Amino acid sequence: MAHPVPVSYIRRNRSPGCAAIPAAPLGRSLDRKDDAEMKTKRSLTGRTGGSVTHRASSPRPSPHQMGRGRAAPRSECSVGYGLLCKAVALSTAAVCAAATLAMAADTSTNSLDAAGVNTPTETPEQTWNWHAQNTDIVQYHPGFPASYSGPNSLRNAAEVADTVSLDLYAGARLWPGAEAHIDGLMWQGFGLSKTLGVEGFPNGEAFRLGTKVPNVTFARLFIRQTIGLGGEQEPVEDDQLHLAGKQDVSRITLTLGKISAKDIFDNNAYANDPRTQFMNWGLMANEAWDYPADSIGYETGFAAELNQPHWTARYGFFQMPRSSNDMAQDSHYLEAWGMVAEFERRYTVNAHPGAVRLLGFLNSAHMGSYQAAVDNAVRTGLPADIEATRAYRYKYGFGLNLEQEIIKNVGAFARLGWSDGQNEAWVFSDVDRTASLGLSIKGEFWGRANDTVGLAGIINGISRVHEEFLAGGGTGILAGDGNLDYGLEKILETYYDFAIWKTLHGALDYQFITDPAYNRDRGPVSVLGARLHWEL
Repeated sequence: MAHPVPVSYIRRNRSPGCAAIPAAPLGRSLDRKDDAEMKTKRSLTGRTGGSVTHRASSPRPSPHQMGRGRAAPRSECSVGYGLLCKAVALSTAAVCAAATLAMAADTSTNSLDAAGVNTPTETPEQTWNWHAQNTDIVQYHPGFPASYSGPNSLRNAAEVADTVSLDLYAGARLWPGAEAHIDGLMWQGFGLSKTLGVEGFPNGEAFRLGTKVPNVTFARLFIRQTIGLGGEQEPVEDDQLHLAGKQDVSRITLTLGKISAKDIFDNNAYANDPRTQFMNWGLMANEAWDYPADSIGYETGFAAELNQPHWTARYGFFQMPRSSNDMAQDSHYLEAWGMVAEFERRYTVNAHPGAVRLLGFLNSAHMGSYQAAVDNAVRTGLPADIEATRAYRYKYGFGLNLEQEIIKNVGAFARLGWSDGQNEAWVFSDVDRTASLGLSIKGEFWGRANDTVGLAGIINGISRVHEEFLAGGGTGILAGDGNLDYGLEKILETYYDFAIWKTLHGALDYQFITDPAYNRDRGPVSVLGARLHWEL
């Protein structure tokens, strides 16, 4: 699943300088960086109790986006040139669309600006708003050495793949403290090798449900109720999933409907949104958390948050898909569910904001057992078959998420993740252990305040019985080479995101992957990518 990132537009905790550029109401230039810095400094100094999301985020990921495609992509080398031309055409169309929409609606994207109500000292309450975003990504990898390939392998011949996403968001205020939001999503394209063969997959916008022609769905449809507990208030900025207004710093927030779990949990100011930041799945989310989602990163659920000036506690309960890589929900609601809890502590070090988040999860689904699959393979002499062992079982794990501004415009981040690794990966990826570390730097140092450069590394691993399952010919969400010479999957990613015009951004990305899908008999492989993104 790609991150819905997913996700990716709940900007309640954006650290100064190193996060993605927030969407400003039209008519207000993003070049007003002093105002932006003042807003972002307010977010992580202990007064705001939310997190940054990407995309659905992919989450789409969810980041913020994961697994098998459902149709064969046109990603052979013989059509590589055609795909590159297609990407150029899509990018040109996106530029024209962004410019046309921005000039046509230069006065407003919401009811407040249209009424001319906007003062620098007060945050008036919106009754409704709308937003849009488009992201186009093209990636290429050259041929690489491979001793063998299996059903879920990354192709060792050169290939090109591209993805396109377009979201239209709308929100309305229902009654005091209550908002309703809807997100209509259009997507097209595939990840490299139909989104297979690498656990830290290089494109967070690559849905496992790939499509040659544009497909549409309602990715999000939810109600949020905020209950103030009194005391100091803080402004809420207008964005894709929020209406502008004010809210108590001490509050309870209840969310019900179809969302991405990544909209609320496991957020990070520097590595969260593949549409504006790092593109790799392992940097948009904690890959050891098999977070509840359908094939494109969203699921029906409920979340409750208790926010205080310096900390936030969160709990979520979500439905699960009927089978791995499935859009349909499991109708056995008492047996198929995913729970997650997170505690976030915000602080400052010498006036530089930071946050630490501890996450725990427990899933129940109709999952197979790695040990049972291995035992069956030994007895029958056939490849390990996880589907033959499926029953309602549990999977649990933990995650740690850190972010820290080092100096102005420079931030560091890290994630650690662990899951029990005994039962089938159901939703996100075949990762049982993960660690990532990175750095994000804003371009103010070289006179381009809205540019960002990032550098990060990822290490992924699996449990012993999971290793035996893949070595026995088993296949997972992303992995399955038919055999396995186990090694930790190691990934290095660097990107440069640059402002083109207002909210139109381009990016260049490079990733180096060693032992893809934990296999020392394949790779290493380099992945080169380019991204075009605009939002209103």
